[in-house]
Amino acid sequence: MSVSKVLLCGGGNAIHVLSSYVSSKPNTHVTVLSLFPGEAEKLRNAIPPEGVRCINDLGEDVYGKPDIVTDKPEDIPGDLDLVIFALPSFTHEMYLKALKPYLKEGVAIGAMPGEGGFDLCAIHNLGSDFVRNSSLFALETLPWACRIVEYGSCVEVLGTKKEVEIIVSPKQGTTKESVTELLHGFIGEFPKFDPADNFLAVTLMNINSVWHPTISYGFYRNKNVTEPFDEPPLFYYGADEYTGEKLGKVSDEVLEIKRVLIEKYPSLTLDALHHVSEWMLRSYGDDIGDKTNIYTMLRTNKGYRGLTHPMREVEVDGKKKYLPNFRYRYFTEDIPMGLVVTRGIAELAGVPTPNMDDVILWCQEMLGKEYIVDGKLVGKDLESTRAPQRYGFSDLDTFMRVNHYLDHAETSKNTSAINESNTSKAIPQ
Repeated sequence: MSVSKVLLCGGGNAIHVLSSYVSSKPNTHVTVLSLFPGEAEKLRNAIPPEGVRCINDLGEDVYGKPDIVTDKPEDIPGDLDLVIFALPSFTHEMYLKALKPYLKEGVAIGAMPGEGGFDLCAIHNLGSDFVRNSSLFALETLPWACRIVEYGSCVEVLGTKKEVEIIVSPKQGTTKESVTELLHGFIGEFPKFDPADNFLAVTLMNINSVWHPTISYGFYRNKNVTEPFDEPPLFYYGADEYTGEKLGKVSDEVLEIKRVLIEKYPSLTLDALHHVSEWMLRSYGDDIGDKTNIYTMLRTNKGYRGLTHPMREVEVDGKKKYLPNFRYRYFTEDIPMGLVVTRGIAELAGVPTPNMDDVILWCQEMLGKEYIVDGKLVGKDLESTRAPQRYGFSDLDTFMRVNHYLDHAETSKNTSAINESNTSKAIPQ
């Protein structure tokens, strides 16, 4: 019987769960790769002989021990069936570059979760032909809420999600179901994977990239961010009417991108792209006490009760105080891997985004970064983002074609044929 070969990249909570689940399957060879200095050795030495114990919320505990834990890409098997990234999105490019010499076409490779532009990052680093002849996927979120109980030894799944949206770009001649069935075989029956339309739709519907930066901007816009708080302020329940209106305006700009794209490419499917107010109602329904507008929905959603802004503790006159933590993922991921990606697509589509720009300009100041300069994505830190411009794209048609968004869509009659030299310029290898 053939052996399935799986590579798991990372070393945190999700990798502990995956190591247990996947390694417990018969006829499966599992490699864990961590490029974080010292992490692979620490994890390898911490795993007991019986493997990683996963306290499973849906049944009996699971035990599984990976075959290899390494920090060397050359140690991975050469004929992998599946590669899963379960690590921060800003590290994806580092791993793709390190793995490129050792990966073969046909592999299924994806991220849990995948922030906006994961496909752009993969195509840029692995090449368009490699991605076309392989299967690329990304989950909108992790399949479970989980936490490490004892590093290397025990992890607990606090809750398995019922359904998770997945974006799949299957290799030529295969279906999306071939990838979801592969994942279910290793992860289990739940969560159910709901295939989304395409990577572009999910990149534009990256709710975190609108939610977290805009709410942060709205709350701190008139405050001195160097003045400590006595307690961490409420994130959603602390939003004001201005913030609710700003969220709506940013979302309006995203929907204008959708309108322009559909008008230019009539067969393009972007059905997964909704206004944030509709997303709130679909996601939380009766948990929302007052559905009048975005502001009232934020402040009366039971699911948001008690959640606070990311803060860091400081000591002032011997007392514990709190300052904003602008190194949290709400900023370090949701801006460069989220809202800046959407802003880049808007620029290619010729869609003005004054409200989005307000948020990005404030966030880049808090981060000490530079993305937008004089209304254009030309800042010195663009290389650390997944914006199309970071990968050399300067026109919409090339961007849509090279990234396979138009494989099943008809282009506008006025679109010029894109020759091979233009394509090679668009994706520097």
